[in-house]
Amino acid sequence: MNLFFSLATSFFIGFIIMPVIILVMKKFNFTDVPGGRKIHSGYIPSMGGLGFISASFFGMLSWLSFEEVMFARYFLVALAIMFSVGVRDDLMELSAIQKLLGQCIPAFFIIVMADIRVSGFYGFLGIYEIPYVASVTLSFFLLIILTNSFNLIDGADGLAGSLSAISFLVLGIWFHQVGLDAYSLISFTLIGGVLSFLVFNWYPAKIFMGDTGSLSLGFALTVLVVLFVDKNGTMAGWEGLKLQAPISAGLALMIVPIYDTVRIFSKRIAKGKSPLKPDKSHVHHFLMRMGLRHDQVSMVLGGITCIFIALPFVFSGVTDNLLFPIMVLFAVLLGVWLDARTLHHVRENVLTSPGISEKMEANKNKQTKKPHVISDQIFEKDNLNMN
Repeated sequence: MNLFFSLATSFFIGFIIMPVIILVMKKFNFTDVPGGRKIHSGYIPSMGGLGFISASFFGMLSWLSFEEVMFARYFLVALAIMFSVGVRDDLMELSAIQKLLGQCIPAFFIIVMADIRVSGFYGFLGIYEIPYVASVTLSFFLLIILTNSFNLIDGADGLAGSLSAISFLVLGIWFHQVGLDAYSLISFTLIGGVLSFLVFNWYPAKIFMGDTGSLSLGFALTVLVVLFVDKNGTMAGWEGLKLQAPISAGLALMIVPIYDTVRIFSKRIAKGKSPLKPDKSHVHHFLMRMGLRHDQVSMVLGGITCIFIALPFVFSGVTDNLLFPIMVLFAVLLGVWLDARTLHHVRENVLTSPGISEKMEANKNKQTKKPHVISDQIFEKDNLNMN
């Protein structure tokens, strides 16, 4: 019952304070300016994460017992630090080095203090346990990369919130089933906060989450996925629902940000560009070029995420040695098809749209109307108004 109450609490608090944040952000001109890589129109307030992450903390501290707070204390401290890094970056933009250093501190709390890390490959490629130093290094790399990967997909109304809510729901149910009640409640509380934000972020968005929200959400999701994978790979079958392909299940929970990051980095490097140079080559940009609206993009990618998540649970007896390459191949083929469809749609638009000379001629005709034509049009409009 506490799971429902924590979700409801964070949703209610977030729903109440989000309009206030929108008003304050507009008053002090904390808005995202359209143009460049921005695909929205109008000046939309940012820093929505300030509302729903604060609401989530309120829900967690309201419904976690003292023992659960102590059990998850390092996670809560790390999330609070990452939240502060996001707030600082939204208010006064941090350099890449400053942001990386700020992310290293919560990563240290999670990996070293909370001991949430990838402890092995759980039989994948015949590897089970790995040395502690290798485990810490790999876990640190995953936390930083996946947190920022999630930050990169926050480019369409409702997208980051929808994908995180789906994954948090699966994680919350599974943690509850295996007895990790503190992390189950944390997952459900974050769902409530995200849902309160989606009310105002769904297309057309009234507010964006900013780095305050995307870094915090990405970090929380990455940590919980790492915990899910390691617990799944090391627990006994009698402890709860044990999947034989924990790495594949972790991949499925973050399939969109992982695929998107690998895809754009590979393309940029192949073209001789810096992999960190921003552009409009993300997967949500391609879907929009196919004519989809923001909400349709969110639903399509959310549906794809659900399909990938279902695979490790449906084939729970299949190991990573078989399921992981199948999922990677499926993702690659889906991406190739998406690129081909997008290119085909763009070519069709080019062929059917008027040429530059036609547009110039049309503009010329509009600008060189004779006086009597203009007066006739005004007269016609006057007649219409009189009727």
